[in-house]
Amino acid sequence: MEVKKISDYIWEIPTTEKEGMLVPARIYATEKLLREMDAGVFEQVTNVACLPGIQKYAYCMPDGHWGYGFPIGGVAAFSKEDGVISPGGIGFDINCGMRLIRTDLTVSEVAPRIRELVNLLFEIVPAGVGSKGFVKLSVEEFKRVMVCGVDWCIEKGYGWEEDRERIEENGCIPGADPSKISEKAISRGIAQLGTLGSGNHYLEIQIATPDKIFYKVAAKALGIFENQVLVMVHCGSRGFGHQVATDYLRVFDAAMRKYGITVRDRELVCAPFNSPEGQDYFKAMKCAANAAFANRQVIVHRIRQGFSRIFGREPEDMGMHIIYDVAHNVAKLEMHEVDGVEKELVVHRKGSTRCFGPGRREVPEIYRNIGQPVIVGGSMETGSYLLVGTEKAMKETFGSTMHGSGRTMSRTKAKHEVRGTELKKKMEEAGIIVKAVSNSGLAEEAGFAYKNISEVVETMEMAGISRKVVELKPVGNIKG
Repeated sequence: MEVKKISDYIWEIPTTEKEGMLVPARIYATEKLLREMDAGVFEQVTNVACLPGIQKYAYCMPDGHWGYGFPIGGVAAFSKEDGVISPGGIGFDINCGMRLIRTDLTVSEVAPRIRELVNLLFEIVPAGVGSKGFVKLSVEEFKRVMVCGVDWCIEKGYGWEEDRERIEENGCIPGADPSKISEKAISRGIAQLGTLGSGNHYLEIQIATPDKIFYKVAAKALGIFENQVLVMVHCGSRGFGHQVATDYLRVFDAAMRKYGITVRDRELVCAPFNSPEGQDYFKAMKCAANAAFANRQVIVHRIRQGFSRIFGREPEDMGMHIIYDVAHNVAKLEMHEVDGVEKELVVHRKGSTRCFGPGRREVPEIYRNIGQPVIVGGSMETGSYLLVGTEKAMKETFGSTMHGSGRTMSRTKAKHEVRGTELKKKMEEAGIIVKAVSNSGLAEEAGFAYKNISEVVETMEMAGISRKVVELKPVGNIKG
């Protein structure tokens, strides 16, 4: 395909490159990252550009790689009136996302007890395929979780009142309807509250690297200081969200025939947003998203308990406040400007993060002057970043940026390259204590299987879309 250079960090595939493209496709990347992207990214992002009602561009972020339907790292906004909603633009792990918790503890206080802390957190935050949490729910209570999200957790004593304002959508997207959820989805999700799951999900103890605080004004507003200990959580809606997506892929397959919609890839099955099928999925997706917010909230509750047991202090006395929580697999109704007109759009983010700039009402008041916090996870060997959104992001990418470093190698190939036992030893020699459910699962997530997180983050900083606040280095990691 012809790929035109728009700037050092933006590349465009024009509509002439594929029959049916309604808008150009744009990829944010350095020339090096662009060259390294798999061919599937170009195929998938241009397929997305063919979907009915798409606005401005089909986007792929610098962490982009081949995914289901949409590339992972994909962003697309659709007209609310004549556009579509597509599970492939959201992902199977609905509201997979990141949460970051600060502490007042320093590395010198935590380092002597880091192994003890990691072992305890591994014990009280279940991880791995099929793991079950300590929260026992009836079906009716689980439906309340779907509707209320984090509000349910706070009501039950699994959170603080202040927590909700530090979570995207206050931890509860309105309009969830449990009647749109199958019994099979309920059976898969009812026991999983407070669990990490498997794959690339993790709980990580991190340090604010002293020489890597880049934006001191924002760091102060976010409660970040040098050598500070923080905790990052990456997980989503587990088997519950996966089943919701699976259920509606079947529904949408029939709906496309009903509405005369054709797509270039069967994985892009969709339905008109305003159709009964589209609305049913949107309401079901919100149930899974709210369950994911609640899942991360219960995990935070357990993290606070774990720190309290190890350090003999109350979580409040250790300053264990949530900095923020962001989703990176979700579709939402948002107001954005298109051709000089404010419109309500259906914004799909699949492996990409909302990145709203200063002044937006959706950004918590405590952060409104600096922009929305953005949590970007790297590999377990290389560290992560905390960023903030910019005004330019609102104009260029529907307020979106990358979500992580992005894979460059399949899980199967990674396991052929290194044994989990070897990787664990190597990480411990580098000062990172690791607990994993399986050694093969650990090998799948080796740092060499991912892009350079610093290069990915720097790309969006140089493009003016998101701004670095601090780099976070791992000292303890729990993998599913």
